Amino acid sequence: MFKKHKASWLSLCAFAFDLCAVVGAWLLAYLIRFNGSIPPQYIYSGLKGLVWVLPAYGFMFRALGLYRGMWVFASLPDLVRISKAVVAGALIAMVASLMIQPVQVTPRSVFIVSPMLLFLLMGGARAIYRATKEFYLYGALIAQGKPVLVLGAGTAGASLARELSRSSEWRLVGLLDDDPAKRGREVYGHKVLGTIDDLPECAKALRARHAIIAIPSASVAAQRHAATLCVRAGVHAMVLPSLTALAPGQGFLSQVRHIDLEDLLGREPVTIDTPHVEALLHDHVVMVTGAGGSIGSELCRQILRFRPAQLVALDASEFAVYRLLEEVREHFPDMHLVPIVGDVKDSLLLDHVMARYSPHVVYHAAAYKHVPLMEQLNSWQAVRNNVLGTYRVAQAAIHSGAKRFVLISTDKAVNPTNVMGASKRLAEMTCSALQQTTQRTQFETVRFGNVLGSAGSVIPKFQQQIAKGGPVTVTHPEITRFFMTIPEASQLVLQASSMGHGGEIFILDMGQPVRIVDLARDLIKLYGYSEDEIHIEFSGLRPGEKLYEELLADDETTTRTPHPKLRIARARDAKPNLLDELLPWLLQRTVLSDDEVRRDLRRWVSEYQPAMGPTLQSVNLKAPAAS
Repeated sequence: MFKKHKASWLSLCAFAFDLCAVVGAWLLAYLIRFNGSIPPQYIYSGLKGLVWVLPAYGFMFRALGLYRGMWVFASLPDLVRISKAVVAGALIAMVASLMIQPVQVTPRSVFIVSPMLLFLLMGGARAIYRATKEFYLYGALIAQGKPVLVLGAGTAGASLARELSRSSEWRLVGLLDDDPAKRGREVYGHKVLGTIDDLPECAKALRARHAIIAIPSASVAAQRHAATLCVRAGVHAMVLPSLTALAPGQGFLSQVRHIDLEDLLGREPVTIDTPHVEALLHDHVVMVTGAGGSIGSELCRQILRFRPAQLVALDASEFAVYRLLEEVREHFPDMHLVPIVGDVKDSLLLDHVMARYSPHVVYHAAAYKHVPLMEQLNSWQAVRNNVLGTYRVAQAAIHSGAKRFVLISTDKAVNPTNVMGASKRLAEMTCSALQQTTQRTQFETVRFGNVLGSAGSVIPKFQQQIAKGGPVTVTHPEITRFFMTIPEASQLVLQASSMGHGGEIFILDMGQPVRIVDLARDLIKLYGYSEDEIHIEFSGLRPGEKLYEELLADDETTTRTPHPKLRIARARDAKPNLLDELLPWLLQRTVLSDDEVRRDLRRWVSEYQPAMGPTLQSVNLKAPAAS
């Protein structure tokens, strides 16, 4: 109630001020007309004219809603309303003057000059009030706010600059933009200091420890370059998402988020041929093995977008299946998920499940993938799970009449140097051999490298080490890997599965390889630390680990597909009698030693060469300076 009375009182005060402004403008117009000395006969006519001028203006001020807004937020729409009210009031005053005064005694110029003066008085008063209020509200606090640079002086950057001017948390010290025409210009009183590449020098000179990347319409490469510059310069970077992702009705500043690793490794968004994928999945039964894993669970999310008739999710982990089931219930309440806990080597279970649900497409993502763990003590388990498991899932798919079988493979299957990679290559060859035995089911393989944030990958490990205060362990200064996001990999898997005709090995465009030591440095700085605070130590290559990964074997070539991020490898076909020789070996009751597994794998996978590469002997070496 008090606030309501206060608002009414303020509105009344504003109305009284405007009426005083009418009187002042009217009398001032007389003074201007007569050069400061008003003849006596015109003084009376001027005061008499206020009798109809004041009501005319007062009526229009109220009718056009001049007092709905607040002076502290006065802006262009308020000035437009003022101009309309002043013009309308002036017209009414002129008409009233002609009707009430038979003999014209008021100079005509007063009816022209006084509205102009009135507009200046009313608009100027509001502008001065807003400026004064902002100075007292924000001025002292702004001077103490954290200095920040804005990268980008376009529409988004300008909107941010305007909001930062009223922020008590931030103090905008300048903008950077690559457009030469903008250099030296001002945006809401803030100067464009130079190009984005000038960030390190500007941040150091202005002591700015924060920057906001406001180039949402720029290419992913340009945004990645800006984010990397910030991290390498030790500047805490934030980013404004694409304009299409902005929530309506909210300010730009509220949408800003801190950059993450995906911004530093950013790639152009994936677009998939939705009609073809939808034709493959919509209203069909789809099965995913390894459905609780990083790739498998994301595949399930992407598949559910196309509204299959049923999604059969199989995983050996009870907890992973339960977690997936809960997520689907929350986000896809109208979809039917069939949760199956089981082993991909269990042929009885697989035959039963596939005979009951008759999947149209099977995505086989179940695999043991941790290279060092599978290299020693677990080699035989890796081969049986990755090869025998693939064979049994594929056989069950053939028996149930599945239209397609899609194997999720890895770049480590190319010229493998470890048991995990060799087992995945042997799984590829198993699918190739099965394709030669059936026309009913089409087999496709999709190869890709590391995905950001997947279980057991290097990124979560680095994050845990940084959280503990370091050190961050990297195996070798020159080791490189390909990276992509889990959603990107999953979308391209679906795209590839809709394009194959049987027997293809699809290769995803993984972009450029990333040096792991550079990744570690960027991640340390991303979390706000320096290398003096969090050290990098080199531990030496682990058993079976390569310095770099490949997506193609030496004797493979590729052909293009209609999708720019997918190619088809021309791989060596499996021998027709491969399965006749391979299955007795996989089904033997003896548990082979690691050396025996490596020996026999070379028999099946001729390109397999167990890693004997150099390792670093010291485990406490200082990381070399970034080039």
